[in-house]
Amino acid sequence: MTFSKPRDVQVLPIGTDTTVLRSRSWTRLRFEIEYARAKGTTANSYLIKGDKIALIDPPGETFTEIFLEAMQKRFDVKAIDYVILGHINANRVATLKALLEVAPQITFVCSNPGAINLRSALENTDLQILVMRGEESLDLGKGHDLQFIPTPNPRYPDELCTYDPQTEILYTDKLFGAHICGDQVFDEGWEAFHEDRRYYFDCLMAPHARQVETALDKLSDLPVRMYATGHGPLVRYSLIELTKAYRQWGKQQTSQDTTVALIYASAYGNTATLASAIARGITKAGIAVESINCEVAEPEEIRAAVEKAAGFIIGSPTLGGHAPTPIQVALGIVLSTASNAKPAGVFGSFGWSGEAVDLIEGKLKDAGYRFGFDSIRVKFKPNDVTLQMCEEAGTDFAQALKKSKKVRSQSLPATTTEQAVGRVVGSLCVVTAKQGDVSSAMLASWVSQASFNPPGLTVAVAKDRALETLMYSGNKFVLNILTEGNHIGLMKHFLKPFTPGQDRFTDVAAEPAENGSPILTDALAYLECSVKSRMECGDHWLVYANVDNGKVLNAEGVTAVHQRKSGTHY
Repeated sequence: MTFSKPRDVQVLPIGTDTTVLRSRSWTRLRFEIEYARAKGTTANSYLIKGDKIALIDPPGETFTEIFLEAMQKRFDVKAIDYVILGHINANRVATLKALLEVAPQITFVCSNPGAINLRSALENTDLQILVMRGEESLDLGKGHDLQFIPTPNPRYPDELCTYDPQTEILYTDKLFGAHICGDQVFDEGWEAFHEDRRYYFDCLMAPHARQVETALDKLSDLPVRMYATGHGPLVRYSLIELTKAYRQWGKQQTSQDTTVALIYASAYGNTATLASAIARGITKAGIAVESINCEVAEPEEIRAAVEKAAGFIIGSPTLGGHAPTPIQVALGIVLSTASNAKPAGVFGSFGWSGEAVDLIEGKLKDAGYRFGFDSIRVKFKPNDVTLQMCEEAGTDFAQALKKSKKVRSQSLPATTTEQAVGRVVGSLCVVTAKQGDVSSAMLASWVSQASFNPPGLTVAVAKDRALETLMYSGNKFVLNILTEGNHIGLMKHFLKPFTPGQDRFTDVAAEPAENGSPILTDALAYLECSVKSRMECGDHWLVYANVDNGKVLNAEGVTAVHQRKSGTHY
């Protein structure tokens, strides 16, 4: 999908003396897993004009020029007293430097870890910084006496929320957001955003579910009428529902009895991006992740997580031909703590060489650890194909853990109910999908027509399927219906295990459909479909799609049908 709209800044008052400036892009900005739905995004900034003026969360360098232009048209930028930062990353440096050039008197307001990051990012030790640890406030006048709540997590250890009692607006930065761009400032008709918010949570928050629960507890006593988010629509109409949903989604992670310790450090953000993609793959398979940024974690925290976890994965950049010191310390803790019966994984990014990954892999091999996936080495920034590979590696790692647990053996005789459920039959199909450079496929038998007008169908997709990422609202796919008597070859091909990122269509006769997804030319018929909605059903997603186009390829054939004896497995 392409967009012709240029980037812009949408400005609107949202409360007393309070304005939102939404820097908007309808195209995808970054190759990070949380942006993978490619619906654009907004970078939301806020200006509070009391007796003193505070700017909250200016956007990244993508928007620096148009943001400052929009500011200067409506406000006196030179008069800004404070810039409040929910978190600090390298992407914001250009905007912060530009603001300092116009208003050198600015005092930055952030958490203590944020202050350390800010001085390093701006290479300036003379900055005026107010550090907020949770007890201090900042009085802007006119009743805007701001309160600050640190809400750190491993990916954003400097995370800070801001609350204005005057307007009862909570500035949440990363919490409660969504990467979606549109004209709506608030979330009226919020059900339409539910899927995007859930995806955002699964990518960014699920690996830190324990810390997210702690943050929600800290914020629970505040009388809030609006979440002023860092990305996407502001939360006003679904305030209660979204807060409950965050509790529920977090509980799905923290209640898991199997966890993976995901330990990493990231010099420029690339290794953290890989970590997020791997974590996404693990959590979608029903295994919890204990994400640990070893640059800020205490040794005892690393030790406790490794002891508890059923497996561990270590990610490292390469700096000067070596792994950074925090990673070397963490590796020592792992080697002295984790049984070599626990599966391991290694990944990392690098600029010129990848010695850190080789070092970690070699130490673990010498200690007798087995690996849940081949070590991942990524040069410079990851792309969509790399993120897909990382996500699939995480899923493979989690699936191996689930199999090793053997919670229930399928050799046990099926109950009468399970036998009866197994008598529900389905046509044998292959679902294929392609989005940009990423493609995938799966064998499916839980398929059913769902409507006449418009023609529609449902497909049940297990949460841990690689294809699941391509089956959200707005995505396109092809349903290839297999032919009885000519289905064994295709069935065996798509049932075999694929390595992370492996091309599913090698040695398969296929051609692109009008929607870009592969048509299997040996199929009985195919249907080109558009996903309209999906519903969470236990360990599956039930995807409803409209049929846009279709053709019978073999008029003499009949549909291959899957017969089962038990309803406990395919």
